[in-house]
Amino acid sequence: MSTSEHRYTHGHHESVLRSHKWRTAENSAAYLLPCLVSGQSLLDVGCGPGTITLDLAARVAPASVIGLDASADIIEQARATVADADRGRIDFEVGDVYALRFDDDSFDVVHAHQVLQHLTDPVAALREMRRVCTSDGVVAVRDGDYEAMTWFPASDGIDRWLALYRATARADGGEPDAGRRLVSWARAAGFSDITASVSGWCYGNPEDRAWWTESWAQRVTQSAFAEHAVEHGLATTAELQELAAAWLEWGAHDDAWFAIFHGEVLCRR
Repeated sequence: MSTSEHRYTHGHHESVLRSHKWRTAENSAAYLLPCLVSGQSLLDVGCGPGTITLDLAARVAPASVIGLDASADIIEQARATVADADRGRIDFEVGDVYALRFDDDSFDVVHAHQVLQHLTDPVAALREMRRVCTSDGVVAVRDGDYEAMTWFPASDGIDRWLALYRATARADGGEPDAGRRLVSWARAAGFSDITASVSGWCYGNPEDRAWWTESWAQRVTQSAFAEHAVEHGLATTAELQELAAAWLEWGAHDDAWFAIFHGEVLCRR
Protein backbone atom coordinates (compact mmCIF):
# COMPACT_ATOMS: atom_id res chain seq x y z
CA MET A 1 0.00 0.00 0.00
CA SER A 2 1.82 3.02 -1.24
CA THR A 3 2.01 5.80 1.31
CA SER A 4 1.87 8.29 -1.56
CA GLU A 5 -1.55 6.93 -2.58
CA HIS A 6 -3.45 7.01 0.69
CA ARG A 7 -3.44 7.87 4.37
CA TYR A 8 -3.99 5.00 6.74
CA THR A 9 -6.85 6.22 8.92
CA HIS A 10 -6.16 3.95 11.89
CA GLY A 11 -2.39 4.37 12.11
CA HIS A 12 -0.30 2.14 14.36
CA HIS A 13 -0.98 3.31 17.89
CA GLU A 14 -0.76 0.55 20.49
CA SER A 15 -4.55 0.49 20.81
CA VAL A 16 -4.80 -0.28 17.09
CA LEU A 17 -2.08 -2.93 17.09
CA ARG A 18 -3.73 -4.61 20.06
CA SER A 19 -6.73 -5.23 17.81
CA HIS A 20 -4.60 -6.32 14.85
CA LYS A 21 -2.63 -8.81 16.93
CA TRP A 22 -5.88 -10.41 18.10
CA ARG A 23 -6.69 -11.47 14.54
CA THR A 24 -6.19 -15.07 13.46
CA ALA A 25 -7.02 -17.08 10.37
CA GLU A 26 -9.93 -18.62 12.26
CA ASN A 27 -11.58 -15.35 13.30
CA SER A 28 -10.61 -13.29 10.26
CA ALA A 29 -10.15 -15.59 7.24
CA ALA A 30 -12.37 -18.61 7.84
CA TYR A 31 -13.94 -18.20 4.36
CA LEU A 32 -10.51 -18.85 2.78
CA LEU A 33 -9.39 -21.84 4.86
CA PRO A 34 -11.23 -24.55 2.85
CA CYS A 35 -9.26 -23.42 -0.24
CA LEU A 36 -5.85 -23.93 1.36
CA VAL A 37 -3.71 -27.04 0.94
CA SER A 38 -0.10 -27.88 1.67
CA GLY A 39 2.33 -26.62 -0.92
CA GLN A 40 0.50 -23.49 -2.09
CA SER A 41 2.54 -20.31 -2.39
CA LEU A 42 0.82 -17.40 -0.66
CA LEU A 43 1.08 -13.61 -0.57
CA ASP A 44 -0.53 -11.76 2.34
CA VAL A 45 -1.10 -8.13 1.32
CA GLY A 46 -1.37 -5.65 4.18
CA CYS A 47 -0.14 -8.25 6.65
CA GLY A 48 0.24 -5.89 9.61
CA PRO A 49 1.94 -7.55 12.60
CA GLY A 50 1.64 -10.95 10.90
CA THR A 51 -0.69 -12.98 13.11
CA ILE A 52 -3.00 -13.99 10.25
CA THR A 53 0.02 -14.59 8.01
CA LEU A 54 1.44 -17.06 10.52
CA ASP A 55 -1.78 -19.03 10.63
CA LEU A 56 -2.10 -19.14 6.86
CA ALA A 57 1.53 -20.23 6.54
CA ALA A 58 0.89 -23.20 8.80
CA ARG A 59 -1.80 -24.38 6.40
CA VAL A 60 0.25 -24.15 3.20
CA ALA A 61 3.60 -25.31 4.61
CA PRO A 62 6.16 -26.20 3.42
CA ALA A 63 5.48 -23.64 0.66
CA SER A 64 6.89 -20.13 0.93
CA VAL A 65 4.73 -17.30 2.24
CA ILE A 66 5.35 -13.56 1.91
CA GLY A 67 3.72 -10.92 4.09
CA LEU A 68 3.64 -7.42 2.61
CA ASP A 69 2.93 -4.09 4.28
CA ALA A 70 3.53 -0.43 3.53
CA SER A 71 4.96 0.28 6.99
CA ALA A 72 8.59 -0.62 7.67
CA ASP A 73 8.00 -0.44 11.42
CA ILE A 74 5.13 -2.91 11.21
CA ILE A 75 7.18 -5.26 9.04
CA GLU A 76 9.82 -5.30 11.77
CA GLN A 77 7.16 -6.26 14.29
CA ALA A 78 5.95 -9.04 12.00
CA ARG A 79 9.50 -10.37 11.65
CA ALA A 80 9.82 -10.43 15.44
CA THR A 81 6.58 -12.40 15.64
CA VAL A 82 7.92 -14.97 13.18
CA ALA A 83 11.18 -15.28 15.11
CA ASP A 84 9.18 -16.81 17.95
CA ALA A 85 7.20 -19.21 15.75
CA ASP A 86 8.03 -22.34 13.81
CA ARG A 87 5.35 -22.42 11.14
CA GLY A 88 7.16 -22.80 7.85
CA ARG A 89 9.06 -20.46 5.60
CA ILE A 90 7.75 -16.89 5.97
CA ASP A 91 9.28 -13.66 4.73
CA PHE A 92 8.01 -10.15 5.45
CA GLU A 93 8.80 -7.12 3.32
CA VAL A 94 7.75 -3.54 2.65
CA GLY A 95 5.82 -3.18 -0.59
CA ASP A 96 3.28 -1.30 -2.67
CA VAL A 97 0.04 -3.06 -3.57
CA TYR A 98 -0.25 -0.91 -6.71
CA ALA A 99 3.17 -2.06 -7.98
CA LEU A 100 3.94 -5.52 -6.65
CA ARG A 101 7.51 -6.56 -7.42
CA PHE A 102 6.52 -10.12 -8.33
CA ASP A 103 6.19 -11.68 -11.77
CA ASP A 104 2.85 -12.62 -13.25
CA ASP A 105 1.38 -15.89 -11.92
CA SER A 106 3.68 -15.98 -8.87
CA PHE A 107 1.27 -17.10 -6.13
CA ASP A 108 -1.44 -19.70 -5.72
CA VAL A 109 -3.17 -17.57 -3.08
CA VAL A 110 -3.23 -13.78 -2.66
CA HIS A 111 -4.91 -12.62 0.54
CA ALA A 112 -5.83 -9.16 1.81
CA HIS A 113 -7.64 -8.49 5.09
CA GLN A 114 -9.04 -5.02 5.81
CA VAL A 115 -6.92 -3.42 3.08
CA LEU A 116 -9.14 -2.24 0.23
CA GLN A 117 -11.21 0.03 2.47
CA HIS A 118 -8.14 2.21 3.00
CA LEU A 119 -7.13 2.59 -0.66
CA THR A 120 -7.93 5.39 -3.07
CA ASP A 121 -8.11 2.90 -5.96
CA PRO A 122 -9.16 -0.54 -4.72
CA VAL A 123 -9.86 -1.77 -8.25
CA ALA A 124 -6.28 -1.05 -9.33
CA ALA A 125 -5.04 -2.95 -6.27
CA LEU A 126 -7.24 -5.93 -7.14
CA ARG A 127 -5.95 -5.90 -10.71
CA GLU A 128 -2.41 -6.09 -9.41
CA MET A 129 -3.29 -8.91 -7.02
CA ARG A 130 -4.96 -10.71 -9.93
CA ARG A 131 -1.83 -10.30 -12.04
CA VAL A 132 0.45 -12.04 -9.55
CA CYS A 133 -2.04 -14.84 -8.87
CA THR A 134 -1.81 -18.05 -10.91
CA SER A 135 -4.51 -18.79 -13.47
CA ASP A 136 -6.02 -21.48 -11.23
CA GLY A 137 -5.33 -19.64 -7.98
CA VAL A 138 -7.53 -17.50 -5.74
CA VAL A 139 -7.52 -13.88 -4.58
CA ALA A 140 -9.23 -13.65 -1.18
CA VAL A 141 -10.35 -10.29 0.20
CA ARG A 142 -12.25 -9.40 3.37
CA ASP A 143 -13.27 -5.89 4.43
CA GLY A 144 -15.48 -4.42 7.10
CA ASP A 145 -18.55 -2.33 6.36
CA TYR A 146 -18.89 0.50 8.84
CA GLU A 147 -22.44 1.52 7.94
CA ALA A 148 -23.51 -2.08 8.63
CA MET A 149 -22.11 -2.04 12.17
CA THR A 150 -24.82 -2.32 14.79
CA TRP A 151 -25.03 -2.17 18.56
CA PHE A 152 -27.33 -2.12 21.58
CA PRO A 153 -28.29 -0.14 23.56
CA ALA A 154 -28.57 2.98 21.43
CA SER A 155 -25.94 5.65 22.00
CA ASP A 156 -25.89 9.15 20.55
CA GLY A 157 -22.15 9.24 21.24
CA ILE A 158 -21.42 6.10 19.22
CA ASP A 159 -23.72 7.40 16.48
CA ARG A 160 -21.52 10.50 16.33
CA TRP A 161 -18.37 8.34 16.39
CA LEU A 162 -19.54 6.30 13.42
CA ALA A 163 -20.42 9.39 11.38
CA LEU A 164 -17.06 10.93 12.23
CA TYR A 165 -15.11 7.79 11.37
CA ARG A 166 -16.81 7.43 7.98
CA ALA A 167 -16.20 11.10 7.17
CA THR A 168 -12.56 10.91 8.24
CA ALA A 169 -11.87 7.72 6.30
CA ARG A 170 -13.33 9.26 3.15
CA ALA A 171 -11.34 12.46 3.70
CA ASP A 172 -8.26 10.21 3.86
CA GLY A 173 -9.20 8.75 0.46
CA GLY A 174 -10.71 5.46 1.58
CA GLU A 175 -14.14 3.81 1.55
CA PRO A 176 -15.27 2.70 5.02
CA ASP A 177 -18.29 0.81 3.66
CA ALA A 178 -16.07 -1.44 1.55
CA GLY A 179 -17.63 -4.77 2.46
CA ARG A 180 -20.71 -4.29 0.29
CA ARG A 181 -18.60 -3.10 -2.63
CA LEU A 182 -16.18 -6.03 -2.94
CA VAL A 183 -18.14 -7.88 -5.62
CA SER A 184 -18.41 -4.77 -7.80
CA TRP A 185 -14.72 -3.95 -7.33
CA ALA A 186 -13.71 -7.51 -8.19
CA ARG A 187 -15.82 -7.45 -11.35
CA ALA A 188 -14.28 -4.12 -12.36
CA ALA A 189 -10.81 -5.63 -11.80
CA GLY A 190 -11.53 -8.35 -14.36
CA PHE A 191 -12.52 -11.35 -12.25
CA SER A 192 -15.22 -13.54 -13.75
CA ASP A 193 -15.60 -16.13 -10.98
CA ILE A 194 -16.50 -14.47 -7.67
CA THR A 195 -17.85 -16.18 -4.56
CA ALA A 196 -19.26 -13.72 -2.03
CA SER A 197 -19.94 -14.28 1.64
CA VAL A 198 -20.30 -12.38 4.91
CA SER A 199 -19.09 -13.00 8.45
CA GLY A 200 -18.75 -10.99 11.60
CA TRP A 201 -17.14 -10.23 14.90
CA CYS A 202 -19.31 -9.84 17.98
CA TYR A 203 -18.41 -8.17 21.26
CA GLY A 204 -21.13 -9.22 23.68
CA ASN A 205 -19.63 -10.87 26.74
CA PRO A 206 -18.11 -8.71 29.50
CA GLU A 207 -14.45 -9.42 28.61
CA ASP A 208 -14.82 -8.81 24.86
CA ARG A 209 -16.99 -5.75 25.39
CA ALA A 210 -14.49 -4.19 27.82
CA TRP A 211 -11.59 -4.89 25.45
CA TRP A 212 -13.44 -3.34 22.49
CA THR A 213 -14.75 -0.25 24.24
CA GLU A 214 -11.49 0.54 25.99
CA SER A 215 -9.66 0.17 22.70
CA TRP A 216 -11.89 2.68 20.94
CA ALA A 217 -11.89 5.05 23.88
CA GLN A 218 -8.13 5.26 23.33
CA ARG A 219 -8.28 5.31 19.55
CA VAL A 220 -10.63 8.29 19.36
CA THR A 221 -8.17 10.41 21.32
CA GLN A 222 -4.69 8.98 20.66
CA SER A 223 -4.53 7.23 17.27
CA ALA A 224 -4.02 8.52 13.75
CA PHE A 225 -7.80 8.56 13.38
CA ALA A 226 -7.98 11.26 16.04
CA GLU A 227 -5.19 13.26 14.42
CA HIS A 228 -6.76 13.03 10.96
CA ALA A 229 -10.22 13.98 12.21
CA VAL A 230 -8.81 17.17 13.71
CA GLU A 231 -6.62 17.90 10.66
CA HIS A 232 -9.60 17.58 8.34
CA GLY A 233 -11.60 19.98 10.52
CA LEU A 234 -14.18 17.28 11.29
CA ALA A 235 -13.79 17.30 15.08
CA THR A 236 -12.12 19.16 17.91
CA THR A 237 -10.00 17.62 20.63
CA ALA A 238 -12.78 18.33 23.11
CA GLU A 239 -15.31 16.53 20.92
CA LEU A 240 -13.03 13.52 20.67
CA GLN A 241 -12.78 13.41 24.45
CA GLU A 242 -16.57 13.35 24.59
CA LEU A 243 -16.65 10.40 22.18
CA ALA A 244 -14.14 8.50 24.31
CA ALA A 245 -16.36 9.03 27.34
CA ALA A 246 -19.37 7.88 25.33
CA TRP A 247 -17.62 4.62 24.44
CA LEU A 248 -16.83 3.92 28.08
CA GLU A 249 -20.32 4.83 29.21
CA TRP A 250 -21.90 2.54 26.61
CA GLY A 251 -19.52 -0.31 27.45
CA ALA A 252 -20.53 -0.16 31.10
CA HIS A 253 -24.00 -1.46 30.26
CA ASP A 254 -24.33 -5.12 31.24
CA ASP A 255 -26.45 -5.82 28.16
CA ALA A 256 -24.23 -3.94 25.67
CA TRP A 257 -23.62 -5.75 22.37
CA PHE A 258 -21.65 -4.69 19.29
CA ALA A 259 -21.42 -6.47 15.91
CA ILE A 260 -19.16 -5.84 12.92
CA PHE A 261 -20.04 -7.34 9.55
CA HIS A 262 -17.48 -8.04 6.84
CA GLY A 263 -17.89 -8.65 3.15
CA GLU A 264 -15.72 -11.43 1.70
CA VAL A 265 -14.91 -12.53 -1.83
CA LEU A 266 -12.99 -15.45 -3.30
CA CYS A 267 -11.96 -14.35 -6.79
CA ARG A 268 -10.78 -16.51 -9.65
CA ARG A 269 -10.05 -15.57 -13.21
